[in-house]
Amino acid sequence: MNIITIPRKVVQEDDLVVVPRKEYESLLSFKKIQEFEPTAMQKEALVRAESNFKHKKTLSYNELVRKLGFGGRS
Repeated sequence: MNIITIPRKVVQEDDLVVVPRKEYESLLSFKKIQEFEPTAMQKEALVRAESNFKHKKTLSYNELVRKLGFGGRS
């Protein structure tokens, strides 16, 4: 059994987390994934979509297909 001594100074300044190296390395790989940052236009579109949904101004999939003329049936 290995014994590790952690100085009090380290623990008092910040939280301490101990994980196996392989898990730590796999967590670091997530850091490489670029986070999605929406444009101003995309943010405005989302606000409109949320408002439409809130006011029940939405279409079902079948209604959308029919309105776009893809359904073959009227």
